[in-house]
Amino acid sequence: MPSFPHPGSVSICEINRDLITAESLSDDVAKDTYGKILGMVFSPVPFQSDQLARPPSPEQDDQQVATTAPTKGLLQTLQGILNRSLTPLFHPNHVNLLPEVDLQGVSWHQHKHIIAFISGPNQVIVRDFEDSEGKEPCILANESQREVKVLEWRPNGGRQLSVACNGGICIWAASFPGSAASVRSGASSFLGTLSRGSGVRYTLVDFLRSHNGEQISALSWSPDGRYLASGSYESSSFTIWDVAQGLGTPIRRGLGGISMLKWSPTGDYFFSAKFDGTFYLWETNTWTSEPWSSTSGFVKGASWDPDGHMILLAFSKSSTLGSIHFASKPPSLDAHLLPVELPEIMSLTNSQTTEKIAWDASGERLAVSFKDGDELYRGLIAIYDVRRTPLISASLIGFIRGPGDNPKPLAFSFHDKFKQGPLLFVCWSSGFCCTYPLIFRSHVLP
Repeated sequence: MPSFPHPGSVSICEINRDLITAESLSDDVAKDTYGKILGMVFSPVPFQSDQLARPPSPEQDDQQVATTAPTKGLLQTLQGILNRSLTPLFHPNHVNLLPEVDLQGVSWHQHKHIIAFISGPNQVIVRDFEDSEGKEPCILANESQREVKVLEWRPNGGRQLSVACNGGICIWAASFPGSAASVRSGASSFLGTLSRGSGVRYTLVDFLRSHNGEQISALSWSPDGRYLASGSYESSSFTIWDVAQGLGTPIRRGLGGISMLKWSPTGDYFFSAKFDGTFYLWETNTWTSEPWSSTSGFVKGASWDPDGHMILLAFSKSSTLGSIHFASKPPSLDAHLLPVELPEIMSLTNSQTTEKIAWDASGERLAVSFKDGDELYRGLIAIYDVRRTPLISASLIGFIRGPGDNPKPLAFSFHDKFKQGPLLFVCWSSGFCCTYPLIFRSHVLP
């Protein structure tokens, strides 16, 4: 039977398909359960959740307008695509649909136990779990950083964080004692609010201004950390940035506003989705694409498998997920879309649609939140055991319940490189962000 956390309890971790609960959050309970296995405890991080309840603003800042030019190599190839693209007939505003999309409000650093999450309309919190006990998290805020929508750590970039906001993208970098973060040549010098009581300070080292000053609402780094893709619900094009040079090229396909962008883990493929229900698979060798369409609404969640051979999709009008399997090796775009049934979402929770998904980098655990449903299950996160051979299949392990009154998951994400198993971080509407180790590998357990 799937594990069910009774009302009034809080989830702590998974141990061998059993989701452990307790009466309240405490480091002592964590030490007694997963702490003795992992050798560390992930304390909850409080934040002001009421600041996140504001609806997204459709307003644009007319002062934030910039034009950028392509550079050689990849961006030159992309510029050729831009020149061949269709001129849009209209610019739909999808601000009312934006809350439906998983806006990636949480991001784990690839190689360290550092988490960044959106903690207010204009600010981001960075928490380093490896830091000595008692030090406060860093709060990143700047006058250029307004209406924050998504964020993502830069791969292979040390401690650099990209934050999507109104008019562009803020790039933050850590400055250590005796080693200040460098501002990109040609960029204005920025000074952001720095950390309180910590040896690591963060400085705003660049601001990539969006074309026509759009609100950026989608981000994805290439796995080598050189290029950053950005998009907006206000625009039908997305932009590929060469971040070192601060140059970007817009790419257009179709007419709908961008809902999501995802670079594959190997860098061979790129996924873009729009609010009109269409989505595109790109191969990044020549940057050609194949269009797809959905009868189940638009894509509201997407996650690649660790090998980059398939991508899992959640749709706005269905509780059934879709998996796209590539039939041959890159740069081929031959692929098949197959359903991934999650029957318990409807039978147990009485919900008709999924809300957010996150897939562990090992491919073995899937976290799913869902809309509405029975009061008993409302606000829970379903945890699935996933098998990928020959096709994706998911087996329900149980549910995670957050702390506080009527908690609902605002955002969640898995640590991609945590060696001891999946590590799920969840920001709850009750004002706490909690970390849930999912422990099931035999070599980890005593």
